[in-house]
Amino acid sequence: MTIKKTREQQKQETRQNIINAAFSCLDAEKSLSSISLREIARVAGIAPTSFYRHFKDVNDLGMTLVDEAGLMLRQLMRSARRRITADSNAIDISVDTLMEFISENKNVFRVLLREHTGTSAEFRSAVQREIQHFIKELSDYIMHRQQISQQLADLQSEAMVMIVFSAGAQALDAQPNQQFIIAEKVKYQLMFVQLGVKQFKPKP
Repeated sequence: MTIKKTREQQKQETRQNIINAAFSCLDAEKSLSSISLREIARVAGIAPTSFYRHFKDVNDLGMTLVDEAGLMLRQLMRSARRRITADSNAIDISVDTLMEFISENKNVFRVLLREHTGTSAEFRSAVQREIQHFIKELSDYIMHRQQISQQLADLQSEAMVMIVFSAGAQALDAQPNQQFIIAEKVKYQLMFVQLGVKQFKPKP
């Protein structure tokens, strides 16, 4: 039996098709600001005029892509943290999960990476907001798991996120064997940060 979709369901489906099409239009050469509305509409299989029923303009779509990319990554890392047990290595699971995400969603990660330092102040601000969400969630997890102060958890989280984003940039267009080397290197770097925080003694 065929279930007829409601108008709202069709609208949401078309909107998601546009978002997916925009992600697919990105590559190493194309940024959010360089893809055209017509190109996105063609890939999404809609008329260019239909685009405006879902987004004000390409800039509005770009902001949505940043939000979607940040949310996808945060949800993935939340899922990874739920798989961590007392006997498993949190850093290993987190880094392996991230590298898998980058391999399978290059353009999603590319949005966060490129627009973080891009020409659009609006996009830069949006990406920075997503990074801060990421840092906050990791900080809360660290504070609970390592039983350290909020201040130390914040510092550790920020350092770790910056290391991970830098590693992600290197891994984005790397071959699988190179990605493995990058992942192993970043695991050691994160362990150094974690050990440093454990040994840290505030000045009297």
